[in-house]
Amino acid sequence: MSNLGSNERFWENFHGPNMGYVEEQYELYEEDPEAVDPSLKEVFDEHGAPEWMKEGDTQNTSASHTSEVDIAKVTSALKLVEAIRRHGHLQANIYSVGSDERPSTNLLDIETYGLTEKDLENIPAKWVWPDSPLRLDNALQVVKTLKEKYAGTTSFEFGHVNNEEERKWLLDKVDTGSFHVSFSNEEKKQLLRRLAQVEGFENFLAKTFVAQKRFSIEGLDVMVPMLDHMIQSASNDKIKNIMMGMAHRGRLNVLAHTLGKPYDRIFSEFHHSPDKELIPSEGSTGINYGWTGDVKYHFGARREVGNGEQSATRVTLSHNPSHLEYVNPVVEGFTRAAQDDRSNPGYAEMDEDEAFGVLIHGDAAFIGEGVVAETLNMSDLPGYRTGGTLHIIANNLVGFTTNREKGRSTRYASDLAKGFEIPIVHVNADDPLACMSAMAFAYEYRQTFHKDILIDLVGYRRFGHNEMDEPRATQPRLYSEIDEHPTVAAIYEEQLRKDSVVEEGTLNDMKNEIENEMRNVYNNMSEHETTTPDVKERPSGVERTLDEIETAVDIDRLRSLNEGMLERPEGFNGFKKLEKILQRRSKMLEDGQKVDWATAEALAFASILEDGRPIRITGQDTERGTFAHRHMVLHDVETGETYCPLHGLEQANASFDIHNSPLSEAGVLGFEYGYSVQAPETLVLWEAQFGDFANAGQVIFDQFVAAGRAKWGEQSNMVFLLPHGYEGQGPEHSSARLERFLQLAAENNWTVGNVTSSAQYFHLLRRQAAISTEEEERPLVLMTPKSLLRNQRVAVEGKYFSEGKFQPIMRQPGLTKEDDKAKEKVKTLLLGSGKIMVDIEDTVEKAEDHSFETIDAVRIEQIYPFPKQRLKEILETYPNLEELVWVQEEPQNMGSWYFVEGILHKLLTGSQIHRYVGRPPRASPSVGEPNIHKTEQNRIIHEALQMSKGGKSNEGN
Repeated sequence: MSNLGSNERFWENFHGPNMGYVEEQYELYEEDPEAVDPSLKEVFDEHGAPEWMKEGDTQNTSASHTSEVDIAKVTSALKLVEAIRRHGHLQANIYSVGSDERPSTNLLDIETYGLTEKDLENIPAKWVWPDSPLRLDNALQVVKTLKEKYAGTTSFEFGHVNNEEERKWLLDKVDTGSFHVSFSNEEKKQLLRRLAQVEGFENFLAKTFVAQKRFSIEGLDVMVPMLDHMIQSASNDKIKNIMMGMAHRGRLNVLAHTLGKPYDRIFSEFHHSPDKELIPSEGSTGINYGWTGDVKYHFGARREVGNGEQSATRVTLSHNPSHLEYVNPVVEGFTRAAQDDRSNPGYAEMDEDEAFGVLIHGDAAFIGEGVVAETLNMSDLPGYRTGGTLHIIANNLVGFTTNREKGRSTRYASDLAKGFEIPIVHVNADDPLACMSAMAFAYEYRQTFHKDILIDLVGYRRFGHNEMDEPRATQPRLYSEIDEHPTVAAIYEEQLRKDSVVEEGTLNDMKNEIENEMRNVYNNMSEHETTTPDVKERPSGVERTLDEIETAVDIDRLRSLNEGMLERPEGFNGFKKLEKILQRRSKMLEDGQKVDWATAEALAFASILEDGRPIRITGQDTERGTFAHRHMVLHDVETGETYCPLHGLEQANASFDIHNSPLSEAGVLGFEYGYSVQAPETLVLWEAQFGDFANAGQVIFDQFVAAGRAKWGEQSNMVFLLPHGYEGQGPEHSSARLERFLQLAAENNWTVGNVTSSAQYFHLLRRQAAISTEEEERPLVLMTPKSLLRNQRVAVEGKYFSEGKFQPIMRQPGLTKEDDKAKEKVKTLLLGSGKIMVDIEDTVEKAEDHSFETIDAVRIEQIYPFPKQRLKEILETYPNLEELVWVQEEPQNMGSWYFVEGILHKLLTGSQIHRYVGRPPRASPSVGEPNIHKTEQNRIIHEALQMSKGGKSNEGN
């Protein structure tokens, strides 16, 4: 109804007797809106009182006009017109095959509205479409015209878009058809050739590499020229980066034709001869492989587009594992990183036109995978928005072997997008020009409103899920139709032939030429005899340890930074109770004082920013900190405005981004990982509210963080802060599942730490920033404290920040034997990490009636890579050592024990043994009852220290 023009123009359409009828009905409406016909109620709701009633000229106007048209018919016609705009997609010709499965609807039938064609012919066109761009005589012509626009091979859904400006723009674009691309005859021939290339590539692979998986694009061939059009538009607009993510379907074709990956490179990846290697021709460019590699349809690539201009557009297709939709937030992270200017203090400055994201989804996966909803939810959040992503659903009607009615509870795969007010364009993949226009429509919307938009590209899958799959066993009816269905290139050639653009046989000539080109490429490749294939060597930087990196900061510099973080803008009204707490930090660097965990982190961040390294930290409640310790974003108690102390720091030479994240793990983790890959100079941190929340992002850890470099050569320096420690808070708030990260640890793929000193945390963060952009860079998984955040045993003096560096192994306070004579008495060496070692320290200090001459202890602060050499050197200082005891608070089947057991065994000499002290194997990470927890914790500590109730340290258990 909003497209009907002004009220005055609308009411001009009513004449004669109808005016009296409208007046009578409006008077009833004023008394009771429900007393009039619903169609009239809609009119009055929308347009209010008739203009002539407002002017008080009813009698003269009524007397001078007559009309035979019944007002009820007009309102019904208006409802029909609105229904076409809103529900045209229900009868649209968007299905190339399988259209018989579409539910029928009568929402667009004129009979549904009590109308006949004669009724519509009697209604002037301008009464129901006053802003029509066409010269139409009556409402019947309007209905037919709008059905062509809204229910043809392209259809639209944007009734769920509530922004009036956007709705008006969308309606205007479709009503006027101004988004349609206009191709010259030569451009139409080029499009046909492109479709022939796409089809020919798949045919060549099928014939040359029989029965090998390739997840062909056939049935959705037009996606490649659609991407061509989008990239060209972006290049014309001088957009610097297009970040793409897509699933397997059609990926090789997109790599070849959209990303320009050479044919010989692709062919070489298909060659599986056991004793030969197919070598691409000299000069053929490749992509960034890791040392173990991946299957060919997981790799990404990059391409520069722009004819050598300085403003060339870089197209990046992200590497993607088989957890297909999990690449979505990663690409969004790429995009935001490319948009952000991190060179100045404060929040990074975002330019939405520097880059944009393109995500190509599977139809079953889009509606089925929760990470899609997580990603869409980030689309308009300050810390995560990317100024509009262009989504394409590569809709092949089947999810592996599962039909639509068993794969989703919605009519369309795209329906999820409606909850986020994302406009949807459905288009038939067999109509190339309609598809190109749909892409033009989507791109223009993104550029105009900087919001997400979705194209539901409805095609089919010519073969099975992969080339070894037989789809006729599970979709016999559908595939009997597909078997008889011509390819899009054949359909388009027939259309061009009818329009006298090409001659008969043109497509066949193109196909032969394309096949000959590919055959020549293949024949010019050489086969080399190979020995047993081996994995590539790891980069030398990966092999190096990080032990030698200096991270100390001069104490005067630290004091200056600390003072700067305690300053506030003039007129800022901080929360007095909080400010009193924060002001205590001013004395922490004085002699004899100690620096707590939160202050150590703030000092690390401040010094990193002073060094010119940008920082980005996000997570649920990260601005304040889950445990009310960070307070990095302060709130004015009177105005509600916020202030970040690191933004006002004079010494800062780079941006500091801190954002509270949505209640999401997988989506946010993927986003931050992508950001860290695209912006390697930035220290990117993600903090879990509690460490176990990382469970919900396990796919990101498994497929990207832990293995991305080994598979794809993709480097990240990201930090994961996972609160961990047993304090009686139950199964879900005790363990960060340390064992999972250790199980994934190999080949120096990341660092896993569990530190017990604020200075250790400080040095670890600075070390992580120091290796940014270097070959040595790797992620850091850090078990962070909860109760220990305010424990004075974790706080240390300022000298530990201005001297030294991170120590993978630390001596245990309260037990450490310094002289050789004391070490001769030691028979048991306790090893452990994290909070349990602080609890042991506390127990030792309070145990006045116990002697611990035979026991010493060290803390393993870096569990992976395990500091074997340093521990070996320590063990050699105990001449009478009998046993190594690994102490942990996690159950035996969790935590570090199973990881370190084999390492410790190899360090034993003579008759030495190693054993475990901790909780027994359990299904749940911890008990739920606090009192039981305390009993267990005390038992572990007493057993480790060989203390019995009321007994001595040298008594048995």
